[in-house]
Amino acid sequence: MIGGLRSLATLITGTSRDLAPIVLVVVFFQVAVLRQPFPNLADTLVGLLLVMLGLGLFIRGLDMALFPVGEALAGAFARKGSLFWLLAFAFGLGFGTTVAEPALIAVSEEAARVMAAAGATAAGEDAQARFATALRYTVAVSVGTALVIGVWRILKGWPIHWLIISGYLLVVILTAFAPEDIVGIAYDSGGVTTSTITVPLVTALGIGLATVIRGRNPLVDGFGLIAFASLTPIIFVLVFGMVV
Repeated sequence: MIGGLRSLATLITGTSRDLAPIVLVVVFFQVAVLRQPFPNLADTLVGLLLVMLGLGLFIRGLDMALFPVGEALAGAFARKGSLFWLLAFAFGLGFGTTVAEPALIAVSEEAARVMAAAGATAAGEDAQARFATALRYTVAVSVGTALVIGVWRILKGWPIHWLIISGYLLVVILTAFAPEDIVGIAYDSGGVTTSTITVPLVTALGIGLATVIRGRNPLVDGFGLIAFASLTPIIFVLVFGMVV
């Protein structure tokens, strides 16, 4: 019991130290620049405490579950020696984590609402829901594809920078032909995919593979999957805008 309380106190202390810069910035501008008291100060303090606790528990959960599970699964599939199942696992992991990403759900719904208001898509709640769902699944498929490419790169030992440079050259070309309304959404889609659910499991996948494959360096080859997960949604959403 005492050990558990001590661990909880350590978590809160660590997360409070991490959150201190943003808290100081908000307090400075609220008090020194705006010269206004905090509205609902009690609720703000309680909310801040909950954020510290939640962030601490989330980080602890990553260390206890997501990172070990991701690395173990990646290692098991690599040792199994089945390329098909390894790539299928990579695609499924990318698709499943992305389609459940809260940030992507929020951005898809907001994009559907704004585009309908601007007359770029059909109006009505059903039409907006269909557009948001199509956009979300497009991004999810793109991240699944990104992990397949990233895993293939780790297996082959290809330099990551050539693939990334080629990908962004394709983004520049597609941007010139894509509808103007979709360009900003496409570029934002690359950022919202790399959030709380996707990043830990994708990172664990890369490190796990690079650890068990002979001749691969986890530091050199294990990282970089997040870069593909940020790049391919831009390409897919630009094409989505041109087609849909």
